[in-house]
Amino acid sequence: MNNNNSRRKFLGNVALAGLASLWPVEKAMARARGTHTTADDTYRFITPPYLQRMTPRSVSIMWITSRNCYSWVEYGTNGQLDQHTHHETAGLIDANDHVHRIDLVNLQPNTTYQYRVCSKEITDFHPYKLQYGATITSETYTFKTFDDKAQSVSWLMLNDIHDRPASFAPLLALNNNAPQDFVFLNGDMFDFQTDEQQIIDHLLTPLTQTFASQQPFFYTRGNHETRGKFARQHAGYFACPGDRYYFSFTQGPVHFVVLDTGEDKLDDHVEYSGLVAFDNYRIEQARWLEQEINTPAFRKAKYRVVLMHIPPFNSGDAHGTLHCRELFNPLFNKGKVDLMICGHTHKYGVWPPTDEHHYPIIIGGGPKEGNRTLIRVNANGHSLDLSMLRDDGVEVGTYNIQRS
Repeated sequence: MNNNNSRRKFLGNVALAGLASLWPVEKAMARARGTHTTADDTYRFITPPYLQRMTPRSVSIMWITSRNCYSWVEYGTNGQLDQHTHHETAGLIDANDHVHRIDLVNLQPNTTYQYRVCSKEITDFHPYKLQYGATITSETYTFKTFDDKAQSVSWLMLNDIHDRPASFAPLLALNNNAPQDFVFLNGDMFDFQTDEQQIIDHLLTPLTQTFASQQPFFYTRGNHETRGKFARQHAGYFACPGDRYYFSFTQGPVHFVVLDTGEDKLDDHVEYSGLVAFDNYRIEQARWLEQEINTPAFRKAKYRVVLMHIPPFNSGDAHGTLHCRELFNPLFNKGKVDLMICGHTHKYGVWPPTDEHHYPIIIGGGPKEGNRTLIRVNANGHSLDLSMLRDDGVEVGTYNIQRS
């Protein structure tokens, strides 16, 4: 438990280092089936558990094992792991897979829970006879559900890591152990999608080594997550709100709108071999956004913050930029968005509102040392304060919004 207690201090040591839903079905179809393949064929956890799409009353827990299993989570409060849940999909209990997702629901807001994950190997699976092997159990971790009455929210943002897993620890360490509610990954964590091992080694391992077993991360794609032979399996390793890459949620005084900006080139560009349709996908999101800006959650929020990878301005004149500008910018202006945070250009900067875009645009840096950034935001009933730190600790951008 000493190790567990040390992890409760979010990112403190990084410098040294069930609801049934349709998407699991879709993800199971998309993800390569079968066991995890490595030189080490022992039955074990490939990753520790990592937390996804937390709310005041729920959280999704995911992890990967080396072989196909039946898996569950044991959890509770006050040190008692007296509750047990697995995941069910269309009447079937999820089993015989190596990537696991369990949704804990009906939780209490602003409450600390302890949990551990368990996986029982399935060694033989016939239509009328199933044989189990050994059961493995993780160490015990803790998480705290979001507060549904919170008057403030704090979060960290990273973008454009581009397959440099060693960047996570020093960037997150810039936060100096300040308390945060979650981390947001704003796209291009990879150069392109190769295989499962890349997702494990270049993202899940550094995140679980620093915070992700104790605090959640949210994630939307950049244009580079859409590339490569494993791009269509990417979704199977994450659980986004609404089970899609574009979504919204409210925490504290902030209503977040997250968009998936897709690729930066025309759909018929030779690079894509006729296998993308991002124009239609962005149009789909624009229709959703038009409804979203009229929801009570959006309209009543003290701050309306948009998170998306490709900026609609200050990022050249590629097709993706211009299409986002055409579709989304009129809706952002109409909805009176307060703040937008992007990546993509690898050139950090702060662009104040203009007559064309009525909201500030903050763009994080790029993957190379000396240009990497951590963005941290704190919002309460009186102000929203954004600070962008370069990887040497120098503050290279700020923005402040005051509320009476």
